[in-house]
Amino acid sequence: MTEKKFGILSLPVIVAALGYFVDIYDLLLFTIVKKTSMLGVGATDASLLSDSTKVINWQMIGLLIGGIVWGVLGDKKGRLSVLFGSIILYSVANIITGFVQTVDQYAACRFMAGLGLAGELGAGITLVSEILPKNKRGVGTSLVAGIGLFGAVFAYFTYQLTQDWRLCYKIGGGLGVGLLLLRVSVAESGMFKDLAQDANVSRGNFFMFFNNKKRFKKYVMAVLIGLPTWYVIGILVNQSDRFGKSMFGSVTIDSGRSIMFAYAAIATGDILIGFISQFFKSRKKALLLFYSFTIISLFFFFSPVNNSDSSMYAICAALGFSTGFWAIFVTMGAEQFGTNLRATAATTIPNVVRGILPLINLLFLDIFQKTWGWDLIKSGVVTGVIVMTITMIAFYFTEETFSKDLNYLEAEEMLP
Repeated sequence: MTEKKFGILSLPVIVAALGYFVDIYDLLLFTIVKKTSMLGVGATDASLLSDSTKVINWQMIGLLIGGIVWGVLGDKKGRLSVLFGSIILYSVANIITGFVQTVDQYAACRFMAGLGLAGELGAGITLVSEILPKNKRGVGTSLVAGIGLFGAVFAYFTYQLTQDWRLCYKIGGGLGVGLLLLRVSVAESGMFKDLAQDANVSRGNFFMFFNNKKRFKKYVMAVLIGLPTWYVIGILVNQSDRFGKSMFGSVTIDSGRSIMFAYAAIATGDILIGFISQFFKSRKKALLLFYSFTIISLFFFFSPVNNSDSSMYAICAALGFSTGFWAIFVTMGAEQFGTNLRATAATTIPNVVRGILPLINLLFLDIFQKTWGWDLIKSGVVTGVIVMTITMIAFYFTEETFSKDLNYLEAEEMLP
């Protein structure tokens, strides 16, 4: 059967983009309502940092576990089964979050939400990658991520208008239910049905990434090239209020506003990088360009130029734009592997990166600051140097996938 090809703005692309929009709304809402919501469930000013870190870490652990579960299901049961299941789970978790009363309840709900959120982007990117021709899939997946990332901006303004963090979570649940109804009209990937569903191959076997040296190397490199995104968002932008106070004595920086500026810029970068990749006819050249922007933006963040609230917001936007390579990063992960492992790869890779944030927090906060006694600035700089060094090494060993034909299986794993 010949795979039907769709246009860049076809229904599957639009639905995948809206799904990621709701995903990002929910994922970033906590950072936007962090202080108000934590105080609302019993945290104090003294415990705010540790309690909020606990909640975000549980959310990220949920993403890590969910990434594996949904990725396996995506290759075993189909891309749409993941899109339906994940939206139901995180919609319910969102609604329940609107009623939590303690820090532990909050953490448990965000863990459940993380499990659900984990399936959204990978399944969407996989579906779009498989229905679009290879000369359009980079732009298509960039549009999915770019449109989706504006969910963070929507979350910020929803909170600004309502000033009710509980209502914001309930709205997120309602958006998920609406999206669920829209998805009924989306068809399954023909490539999945033709090559994987009926073939006598091992599908969605997560351990296949570890039982072959070449596949394992590709998988690890695919994860590590995405590290700067969550260092920038999870450390620098999320704690821009603390950095502003330490660097130039500001007590008026709103980290939620920093998130909004950063994600508006990330969305812009994610849309542009698809076209840049098309121009260069290379995923890696486009990625390298954005890595260069990241390094320059990091320099400005820690430099004397960053000396006011307005400069902090501007630099957070610059950092956001420079890390607008999330779409290409996830697309490259999907393109590295055969159809019988593609959803598992595309879903687990971004969630492993998200799940590494607790380790980056451990390095930045617990080791450098609490154990070694470094100040905030030195800890941030050294953490950034380590992250970027690891990323550039991984980038060097990552293969180019721009012109790669996705119509294949991981044939060496044929079952008897």
